[in-house]
Amino acid sequence: MHYNHIIEAVGRTPLVKLNKVTEGIKGTILAKVEYMNPGNSVKDRMAIRMVEDAEKAGLLKPGGTIIEGTSGNTGMGLALAAIAKGYSTIFVMSDKQSKEKQDILRAVGAQVVVCPVDVAPDDPRSYYSVARRLNAETPNSFYPNQYDNMSNTAAHYENTGPEIWEGTEGKITHWAAGVGTGGTICGVSKYLKEQNPAIFTLGIDTYGSVFKKYKETGVFDTNEIYPYKTEGIGEDILPKNVNFDVIDEFIKVTDKDAALMTRRLAKEEGLFVGWSCGSAVFGALEYAREHLKETDTMVVVLPDHGTRYLGKIYNDDWMRAQGWL
Repeated sequence: MHYNHIIEAVGRTPLVKLNKVTEGIKGTILAKVEYMNPGNSVKDRMAIRMVEDAEKAGLLKPGGTIIEGTSGNTGMGLALAAIAKGYSTIFVMSDKQSKEKQDILRAVGAQVVVCPVDVAPDDPRSYYSVARRLNAETPNSFYPNQYDNMSNTAAHYENTGPEIWEGTEGKITHWAAGVGTGGTICGVSKYLKEQNPAIFTLGIDTYGSVFKKYKETGVFDTNEIYPYKTEGIGEDILPKNVNFDVIDEFIKVTDKDAALMTRRLAKEEGLFVGWSCGSAVFGALEYAREHLKETDTMVVVLPDHGTRYLGKIYNDDWMRAQGWL
């Protein structure tokens, strides 16, 4: 058996039991290791789905250009799809994102545009606004808009969710994931709750993001929004892919706690993962410590790979400069 192109290798990622970082916690905690996708992240799944759905709808035509605002991982998935299908790519990123992410996207043939992070979403300099402007200015281009494109959620409802259900033989009781665009957590949660409505979904948020307070109060509080360092988690907007009805509770995790847990996962579990993976595991364990029973099984998604963060959380000098080592 062989694949005709690398994008056919997306999915069917392993569930791996966490052993050291979970000491003293009841139940079984499994990691869905998404860096095993060819683009090294969970975003490969929805990127390909957005492209294929756009092709079917006639929104993406032969020789076209895909233009997207990304923190890096969605861009990589879109780039792989573009290579397979003959499209060009332009990705717009905030200057918060690691240099590794920018370099990786350029390595796979993308044009990368970098924008300031500390501006409002509707500011013409924001990466949201610049991506939309470039789409308007570029003939035969397609702007997937991963935040509001429901193909994002659909990819996880139809693929990731069933993989987790089958991988745990239906024994999963808790599902935990970081929340950014919302597609992963909500697509999986919708599927799992249809199989067993008692399954609990825990959303991991970061300080500086609006999700937790919005879930708890229904208020979009701009006072919750301030700069933070963790990449790929939290938002200063409410993406359409975030369905608060299928997320039972949110926990916030600090940049420091996320970074230190990410390093622990590498050293203690052999899982060389990205920064938001540390957020997800730290938050999941905080919840599990109080609530999990011996018979429970929790699955936590690990969205991406540590190579994206070599200059930051895996760099001792950078960590010391933050006061975290």
